[in-house]
Amino acid sequence: MINEIVLWKTNRYAILNKETLHLINKIDRKAKFIDTNLTCKILIKLLETKGIRLPMASTILRFKNSTIYQIIDQRVYRIIYGTELKLKTNLNDSINQYLEYLKDLEKICNQYKIPFSESDRILYEYDKVINKKKIKY
Repeated sequence: MINEIVLWKTNRYAILNKETLHLINKIDRKAKFIDTNLTCKILIKLLETKGIRLPMASTILRFKNSTIYQIIDQRVYRIIYGTELKLKTNLNDSINQYLEYLKDLEKICNQYKIPFSESDRILYEYDKVINKKKIKY
């Protein structure tokens, strides 16, 4: 499934080692709360993988459990912060950026009564309506 996600997003495959896959499979699909320790371990492994950066890593996590993870996306980021997404290059900074993003996204969802599990799609579409400005990819 991971290679299908990567292929869909980037038109190529990513090779994940067994340890990374094992960690990803530790995510409880029914969990209601994020296990920050496990998430950090998974993100370290994913971000060390050639061809995977934070948007791809967040996509993999989101498909594992959309109740606690969402995709970090240019458009949704712009809705939340009012600015363009600039990905961090340092591994720990990237992880912190994503964890903060999830917290801030949850606040927006609570404020506007948006289901968190659908928020990446809802806010993406909302940005397309209110921001006609092109996104730099």
